[in-house]
Amino acid sequence: MILREDLEEAVHYIRRYYQGNPETGIVLGTGLGELVRHITVEREIPYNFIPHFPISTVEGHFGKLIFGKIGGKETVAMQGRFHFYEGYSLQQIALPIRVMYMLGVRTLYLSNAAGAMNPDFKRGELMLIDDHINLLGSSPLIGPNDQELGPRFPDMATPYDNALQAKAKKIAEEENIPLHKGVYVCVPGPQIETRAEYRYLRNIGGDVVGMSTVPEVITAIHMGMKTCAVSVLTDECNPDNLQPFNLEEILAAAAKAEPLLTKLLTRMIAES
Repeated sequence: MILREDLEEAVHYIRRYYQGNPETGIVLGTGLGELVRHITVEREIPYNFIPHFPISTVEGHFGKLIFGKIGGKETVAMQGRFHFYEGYSLQQIALPIRVMYMLGVRTLYLSNAAGAMNPDFKRGELMLIDDHINLLGSSPLIGPNDQELGPRFPDMATPYDNALQAKAKKIAEEENIPLHKGVYVCVPGPQIETRAEYRYLRNIGGDVVGMSTVPEVITAIHMGMKTCAVSVLTDECNPDNLQPFNLEEILAAAAKAEPLLTKLLTRMIAES
């Protein structure tokens, strides 16, 4: 369980090195950390220096908070995120999002790499997350509730902000960026799904599948933050023609799509 004292200790440490008031937070997923090149960086703080922060252990996740500006807007970016399959509790995964909130963040943008189950979606394309299905078997809100952070039973009718989605679609059209819209299924991992599992996930309403994002979004909604999330489709998960998993190909697909995602997110933040 994460205590209020843990959050305050983490924030106190960060405030020793950064006194700004970022209203925008970004969580950068697998292979997508290069967006920070578009941030006018004011301070970088490695996760392992911040009290109670987990440490990212996954290839493609760099592991530091980056403070600066995008389009003149004060922003904090997580370059590298945490996953349930790394052995962290969902409460630990939630901690950086709660720290962002206590620093001033009220709008959270997230990205991830995901497998495309919808046959109309292709590797290297982007999908705006309209809704999600949580198959982690738990929630970052399990345990005693801190009423000062959020309600015991937060509403999840529209976890992804409709106005931000509309803005994303408008910008994508203006920039000629193909942008699908659909449902993200979050599974524990780290094993990749079987053919039968892909069929099941598709049948219950999923368009793409991944192993992140949902705990962070639940945490953000609990605290009243607005969220917008985009998946980079790094592989095609057709159970009738399933290809072996290849991490190098996954990272290459994410890197290829990164300029499109960067253009989309930087404009959204600058024009917010």
